[in-house]
Amino acid sequence: MRKKIDNEVILTASLRVFSRYGYRKATLEDIAGELNMTAAGIYAYAESKRELYEQTVTFALIRWQNKVRAAVAVQKTATEKISVLCDSALHYLAQDREFSQLLKSDPSIFPMFPAVDPYEEINTASVDMVAEILALGAKTGEFRELDVRAVSEVIFSIYKGFVIHAYVQDEVEFLEKNLPQTLDLILRGIEKK
Repeated sequence: MRKKIDNEVILTASLRVFSRYGYRKATLEDIAGELNMTAAGIYAYAESKRELYEQTVTFALIRWQNKVRAAVAVQKTATEKISVLCDSALHYLAQDREFSQLLKSDPSIFPMFPAVDPYEEINTASVDMVAEILALGAKTGEFRELDVRAVSEVIFSIYKGFVIHAYVQDEVEFLEKNLPQTLDLILRGIEKK
């Protein structure tokens, strides 16, 4: 009897396959082959290819979010935290080539204006992370008082635009050219003081 494989191992192999072939062309046999198991063995982890795909995307999004959260946690000020959050969140995909490739082949994972967001819970947690930093900055006096939730949603929308430009449309130079100005705009506004 075979020992059950760790879920992270399954999802990592699944991410490799889905990024290589895309959802439509990838098969459970391809994923099983990455793991040296039979396709029937995959059903111990997911009821269908769709379910495994959704688990894989969720796994990749949470891994991305956790990397950003860890980078933010070591910063002291709210200004440092928001700068590092934006920078690390956007540059993460340059390192995670598999998930970057998957986003390119399936932009519905991270849509700009979703009628229905299939990963709403994860994206809401990302907006909450921004909101926590904005609230901290208001509390410490680094940021002015503002509608934290509304501004967090705006910042997340800007962020999604950057992800789509840089990784879905393969315009990384857009990110490098415009991120510093965007961070400056977010932190300082356009009004002359």
